[in-house]
Amino acid sequence: MLRIDQFAYANRLRTVHPAEKLSFAVLTLVICLAVSRPLISMVVILIMGVGIVLRAGIPLRFYLKLMLVPLVFLLIGVFTVAFQISRYSLPLEWGFTAWDVNVGVTAASLGLAGNLFLKSLGTVSCLYFLALTTPVLEIMWIMKKAKVPALFLELMLIVYRFIFVLMETASGIYISQASRWGYASLKTSYYSLAWLAANLFVKSYHHARQLFAALLARCYQEELKVLEMPYSISGKNIALVALFELALLVLVWRTGVGVAA
Repeated sequence: MLRIDQFAYANRLRTVHPAEKLSFAVLTLVICLAVSRPLISMVVILIMGVGIVLRAGIPLRFYLKLMLVPLVFLLIGVFTVAFQISRYSLPLEWGFTAWDVNVGVTAASLGLAGNLFLKSLGTVSCLYFLALTTPVLEIMWIMKKAKVPALFLELMLIVYRFIFVLMETASGIYISQASRWGYASLKTSYYSLAWLAANLFVKSYHHARQLFAALLARCYQEELKVLEMPYSISGKNIALVALFELALLVLVWRTGVGVAA
């Protein structure tokens, strides 16, 4: 089991109704996406971090490691946004000209890149809050209550289950290969990696057939049933969520509305 999944089942917000956590994360994510203001993104990152670390009890070091995961992709993305290439004259803050082509960064492109970077981190922090405080099965339970098609939910559950199957199978194959010096050199690494991918496909197909046979043995009738935890709606939590979202909208209005492009 992934550590994210472990924390989802063992955190201080575990007993909170999943609909309350889902609404808080989704509403905040929508506001962060819709409003193009760096201040709003920073507030979202701060609030989600406080909620995850202080309220849910997730270790700070683990949360920071999670936030570092998308950082490389974000840096590459904002780098391409910040740099401008044009044959026309640009108000460059820094750059150079080669063969009549201007390459560099402008104040506008730097602002756009910074805004995009903060907005992306803000939305990621919303998703992390939901993933670290709410198990997938409970998210699916809420989606079922919202009349999401059963076929979509079943596919979602099967894909979620096979993430762990693939990781466990790949880990076992890799350990077996490494113990036989399968990754001792670059050439053997490529060879071992190819065999790992091929065997992973075969073993995954075998596990899928076993899973389907197990479902049929348990009288599967095109609907996967899971245990549902008894939850009660908290008026206090709903008021807190509404108050925070309202305060965020007021902050948006006070700083000037900027809709995302």
